[in-house]
Parts: sequence; C-alpha cells; structure tokens
Amino acid sequence: MKNILLIGLMAVMSSSYADDVSAGRAKADVACALCHGPNGVATLPNAPNLAGQQAFYVSEQLKSYRSGQRQNAVMGVIAKPLTDAEISQLAAWYSAIKVTVELP
Repeated sequence: MKNILLIGLMAVMSSSYADDVSAGRAKADVACALCHGPNGVATLPNAPNLAGQQAFYVSEQLKSYRSGQRQNAVMGVIAKPLTDAEISQLAAWYSAIKVTVELP
C-alpha cells in the first residue's frame, strides 16, 4: 500500500514539475530570452547564462531582484511583477536544461 501511495505521489509531482518546466519555458521566451537566450545561454556579454543553474539559485536571485534587495535596472523591472509561481516555473525551466562541461 505504501509503495502505491509513493508511486502515485511521485507521478503527481513529476507531472507538476513538467507543467512548471513548460510554463517556465513559455514565460522565459517572453521575458528572458532577449538577454539570456532562448535556451538559457546568454546573448549579451553582461547577462549570465541561466541554463543548468540550480532551481533554488534562480528562485532566490529573482526574489532578491523583485524585492529590491539585489539591484539591477533591467532585472528589477523584469522581476517586480513576477509571482512566486512564475518564479518557480522559471527556475524549473532553467534547471531542467542540461549543460555539459568540457575541460580545456
């Protein structure tokens, strides 16, 4: 019985996560892609790559911009209207992008 409940809970959580990733991608296409690139690889030299960042990190940075604790003229405007749900969705999207690293 416990296994069935655990499997059901995991299915709900994974479908919810997939929904967050999908919603986050849609939001990123509108609000983030111009500077951070359509796949989280920055197109501007002063914008960081977001692809592969940990969800917690993306979330905390967006919340800091939204509150004004972290200052940036562009990000302050972008983050101000974001809801907690939208921030979670964006964090899910960027953390879901797989990045590979090659040593020199």
